[in-house]
Amino acid sequence: MKKFGFTLAIIIILISGSLAFATELKPSIVPEKGEEYAEETEKISDPIEGFNRAMFVFNDKVYFYVLKPTARGYKAVVPEQARVSVRKFFTNVSMPIRFTNCLIQGKMKGAGTELSRFAINTTVGILGLFDPAKSYFSLSKHDEDFDQSLGYYCIDPGFYIVWPLLGPSSARGTVGLVGDALVDPASYLLELWPDYIGVSVFQVVNETSLTLGEYEDLKKAAIDPYVAVRNAYFQYRKNKVNE
Repeated sequence: MKKFGFTLAIIIILISGSLAFATELKPSIVPEKGEEYAEETEKISDPIEGFNRAMFVFNDKVYFYVLKPTARGYKAVVPEQARVSVRKFFTNVSMPIRFTNCLIQGKMKGAGTELSRFAINTTVGILGLFDPAKSYFSLSKHDEDFDQSLGYYCIDPGFYIVWPLLGPSSARGTVGLVGDALVDPASYLLELWPDYIGVSVFQVVNETSLTLGEYEDLKKAAIDPYVAVRNAYFQYRKNKVNE
C-alpha cells in the first residue's frame, strides 16, 4: 500500500507540473492552416503519433467527464478571489523550483527576486495568499523550470509524447517534470501521501476552475485539435526557453 501511495503521489506531482502549460494554452497561439503551419508541423518529431493520439483522446475524456464537472461544482461554491488566493499560495510554495532553475541558468537577479518574493509574500502576504511583492514592490516571479534549464544549455526537446493524465510533453519535458518534482518541497511529504495526494488534487481542481473554457475554445478553433495542441506546446516551450 505504501508503494502504491508513493507511485500515485509522483503521478499527482507531475500532473500539477503540467498545469504550467495548461493555464497558458490560449486559442490565439493555435497556428492557422497554411505554409507556415505545414512547415512548423514538419519540424516536430512525432514518431509515436498513434499512441499519442490515443492518449490525447483519453485525456480529453478525463477532462470532460471528470475534471471539468468537478471544477465547475467547486467554482459554484468558492468565490473567485478565494480561488485566486489559493493559486497564489501554491505559486509561493513552489518557489524552490523557480529559484533552483534560476541558479542553474546563471540568472542571479532572478534567483534573488524569487527569494525576496518568498520572504515578502510568506510574511506580509499571509503565507502567499496575497502577492504584495508584485503589487507594492513590482517584483514579478521568474517562471523557470528544469525543462527550460535543459533548453538553456541547448538540449533539444526531442520527440513529442502525450502522457495519460499528464498531457502534452517531450522527451526533454518529461525529464524536466521529474527534475522539478525532486526540487519541489512538497515531494518530501510523500511519507504522508494520503494528505499530499488530497492537497495536490485540490490544487489541480482549483487551477482548472480558473481556466474553464480555454481548452474548449482551442478545440473549436482548430481543424485538428491534436495537431493544434502539439504545435502550441512546442511553440510555448520554445518561447519559455528563449525568455
